[in-house]
Amino acid sequence: MTGVPASAAGGSSGARRAAASASTAVPGKVAEAAAARSADGGAPGAAPSASSGVPHGGTAGAAAAGEAVPGEDAGLDAQDDGKAPRGAKIAAAAVNQASVWNIANLLTMLRLVLVPAFVVLMLADGGYDPAWRSLAWAAFAIAMITDLFDGHLARTYNLVTDFGKIADPIADKAIMGAALICLSGLGDLPWWVTGIILGRELGITLLRFLVIRYGVIPASRGGKLKTLTQGVAVGMYVLALTGWLATLRWWVMAAAVVLTVVTGLDYVKQAIVLRRQGIAERKAALEEKEA
Repeated sequence: MTGVPASAAGGSSGARRAAASASTAVPGKVAEAAAARSADGGAPGAAPSASSGVPHGGTAGAAAAGEAVPGEDAGLDAQDDGKAPRGAKIAAAAVNQASVWNIANLLTMLRLVLVPAFVVLMLADGGYDPAWRSLAWAAFAIAMITDLFDGHLARTYNLVTDFGKIADPIADKAIMGAALICLSGLGDLPWWVTGIILGRELGITLLRFLVIRYGVIPASRGGKLKTLTQGVAVGMYVLALTGWLATLRWWVMAAAVVLTVVTGLDYVKQAIVLRRQGIAERKAALEEKEA
């Protein structure tokens, strides 16, 4: 007989059992603290040290019972499960919501507001008053300039948002479509020109959505040149030009129509290639998985 009281021996084995349970149910520093206490002969339910990072009051007992320990260990459990804590998700969502109100999106919103303003100015006083047409041209010019800046700002300063991805192309098509329809309605521009340009723009937009599962069709230099030429040509038609300037705007519009058709065909070709590559990659991945 060693003379050790039975209560002390029982307490020691109970501490060892609590430490073992703590090492299983409680990750990180709590398990280490519980193991240290059991090695020193501490009793179960003793207050953990400050280094354990857990509030005082029977942590080992709670761990043995399989209960979750609040504090630092909650974050460790979330990391072990591969999931972010709920608070982090809410904070991330709040940041994304706030990022919608950035300078790039505000310029896009301004362009959307300018569409009805342009139509009103364009059709004011019968649509042939030079003063009103000049104001309409100013609204159109501001819309086209903001189109150049909002995309550049979004890419440069990482301001790309889901709202911007949807609203930006809508604003582009809206201001250009409104100008073309107004010009054709007033008899300044043949309807077939409006049909070609708007048909191409809507068709390419639909094509992008159809092949988006395989990838994104990048904007080409020809597409950017087309947009610039269209803007200049439509702006010249909005102004009440006469003489050689009226003849010049016809040639600029002819160049815009040619670029519209050529770049449209190029986008169709890119979409076909992108779809074929996407199908081939998926087929190869499926065969590799089955093998």
